[in-house]
Amino acid sequence: MITGLFKGFGYVFSGLSLITQRGIRPFVLVPLLINTVLFAGGVWLAKSQLDYWMTRLLPSWLAWLEWLLWPVFAVLIFFVVFYVFSIVANILAAPFNSVLAERVEARINGLPVPEFAGYGSIPALVARTFRSELSKLWYMGKWFILLLILTVIPVVNIAAPVAWMLFGAWMLAIEYADYPMGNHNLFFTDELKALKKNRPEALGFGGLLSLMTAIPVLNFLVMPVGVAGGTALWVQKLSKNA
Repeated sequence: MITGLFKGFGYVFSGLSLITQRGIRPFVLVPLLINTVLFAGGVWLAKSQLDYWMTRLLPSWLAWLEWLLWPVFAVLIFFVVFYVFSIVANILAAPFNSVLAERVEARINGLPVPEFAGYGSIPALVARTFRSELSKLWYMGKWFILLLILTVIPVVNIAAPVAWMLFGAWMLAIEYADYPMGNHNLFFTDELKALKKNRPEALGFGGLLSLMTAIPVLNFLVMPVGVAGGTALWVQKLSKNA
């Protein structure tokens, strides 16, 4: 387990190295710009919402509890705001991220991307992609609701920050493995199966990306690093189980 986590960390560093290489850098620019703009908005919104909800939900006579509740609210709002912004950023940058994943995979000698099968294949591909995205939203939504319930249950909610961190790490691994696997016409059910077989590596990879989102300047690099690192994870581990 520990070895797998450290291997997962390594894919983040691989991603950071890959996006600086000649021939890859031009394909990083658009995802980097989108991520920078949206993360700047996310920082502002997370800070304003934290102050707002701490004031609204905590009566003045319970102000002495602020030191205890602040970390719970901070982690909750951080993951809610930043995960929502991450979804929006990845939707906007999806076409560019797919191209980046393809270029990175070519650089590290992964599997050849399947050739276009003709316009007659588009309806079936669109239908499969739509089902895959619905499955991903349902998967994310059910765990999101369970974590929200956990967060509001007294005493039990002490574990909420850890649960949210694990959830964030797992969903980031899913998000960034999606691009290289999608290039090979593999979708959510295929992706989930492969990631579960490599859970420690996936959690290590997503966990370090989550940490990057909290570090100024580095958080702007999360998307391109995630795409490149997720592609390395696909080539070296996930493709063996797909």
